[in-house]
Amino acid sequence: METQKSFYVTDWLDRRSKLSGSRIALHDVATGCDITYREWNKTVNRTARLFDSLGVRVGDRVAVYSTNCVEYLDILMACNKTGAILQNLNWRLAIPEMRGVINDAAPVVLIYSEEFIPQINALRADLPSVHHFIALGQSADECDLAFIARNAFPDTWNYFPDLHPDHPWVICYTGGTTGLPKGAILTHGNMTWNSVNAVTSVPLNQNDVYLLSMPLFHTGGLNIFTLPLFHVGGKVIVTKAFDVDTAFDIVEQHKVTVYLAVPTMYAMMQAHPRWESADFSSVREMFSGGAPCPEPIYQKFWTKGVTQFRISYGLTEGGPYNIWLPTEDIQRKPGSIGVPVFHVDVRIVRADGSLCAPDEPGELIVKGMHVTPGYWNRPDATAQTVIDGWLHTGDLAKWDEEGYIWVIGRIKDMIISGGENVYPAEIESILLAHPDVAEAVVVGLPDEKWGEVGCAVVVRKPTSDVSGEMLTTFMSERLAKYKVPKSVVFTDAIPKTAVGKIDKKAVVQKVLS
Repeated sequence: METQKSFYVTDWLDRRSKLSGSRIALHDVATGCDITYREWNKTVNRTARLFDSLGVRVGDRVAVYSTNCVEYLDILMACNKTGAILQNLNWRLAIPEMRGVINDAAPVVLIYSEEFIPQINALRADLPSVHHFIALGQSADECDLAFIARNAFPDTWNYFPDLHPDHPWVICYTGGTTGLPKGAILTHGNMTWNSVNAVTSVPLNQNDVYLLSMPLFHTGGLNIFTLPLFHVGGKVIVTKAFDVDTAFDIVEQHKVTVYLAVPTMYAMMQAHPRWESADFSSVREMFSGGAPCPEPIYQKFWTKGVTQFRISYGLTEGGPYNIWLPTEDIQRKPGSIGVPVFHVDVRIVRADGSLCAPDEPGELIVKGMHVTPGYWNRPDATAQTVIDGWLHTGDLAKWDEEGYIWVIGRIKDMIISGGENVYPAEIESILLAHPDVAEAVVVGLPDEKWGEVGCAVVVRKPTSDVSGEMLTTFMSERLAKYKVPKSVVFTDAIPKTAVGKIDKKAVVQKVLS
């Protein structure tokens, strides 16, 4: 007897429009318009028909070179309907990097926004797979199709491809600190289970309002909490990019209930003149993700009344939703990311794969239906990262006797000085508690005697004249001697990645140059 294949990939918007079509799905900050699920589904149906008319078929890649906008989300959901695969491009990449990434996935369609016309013109001749260039706004070439042309198509969609949970929905490229970024495959099953993990732990509901300010080329922009909000019928506010003033305005005016940012974004908020008067009374859940969050940042939010400020943990290859800190434990376990969510297994292991004891640092590994099947065109990297179903994250973590987890930092960021393990995140948290420090990062530098020594790179607050000696004394009073950085370097700005995380590789290059 032939076994029937399991089928459960649904047309998300078609289903949501039937369940709660009159509810607001999106608020477009660019136009000031609200869009219901019913209206949005019709618009995305037109986008799907446009793709179909261009010959886009199941498995074909559709690349997007754009900042955040409602049309970006239209394309994401049209890929869900058609079986096309979204390649969400990191617009911060240089032209040579972008060329390599695009050609890696070989999209048949490339959709771009008008601020990237110069880049499209520079790339066009070197993208042999691209059959159609589509402009979201102003066109780079008279032969390019205008995205608005989709409005000529009917607003119904009756083709339901036989998609299965293991079919790719997105190829999301990782940071690429060395060599070409790797494209993590996120299947329909991965993204659905990630959403299930989010809505069964946070929990989210149809009355929630989420401010999307993370870039959509990043898994945080797609999957925390954009897709989960669509899953439950909530409202997503779409902004072009993170801006402190805009974030304050939207949180207050639209009564945002759920918010996510990286620590540097929160530090910018707290350094802003509006911080003291900012109103966060509507915010029920606030999350910091992407990097370890220094203690002073979340303590300031607690003081502001945002008592449910949590440190989140995730990565492109794993969800990214993995771990949840219960409300009653937020201040009982400060700094902890919590415990694994319902459908995720987590271990902390030694180099030989054996389980670490409580409070013993080791590598955090993750398993679940949300974990990527691997990297696009990179079986070698896949074999090194996903082993027996376990995703090896490269993150150092520990857990306590109760099973609560703390992330210490990246394994590659750990400094081994004179045989002692030094964890930069611990030192950075101490530095950021100093009243004259605006930003701080600790990196390891080569040393003939100790192998490696710590170097603190610091941005002073305006008008501050704090010295390196003063900061060294401050750290010495709070840290073991071997943990105190051997030097302090002051700078006007610390290099960041495209999503606002500190770029430690660039920091080291800056210090050594």
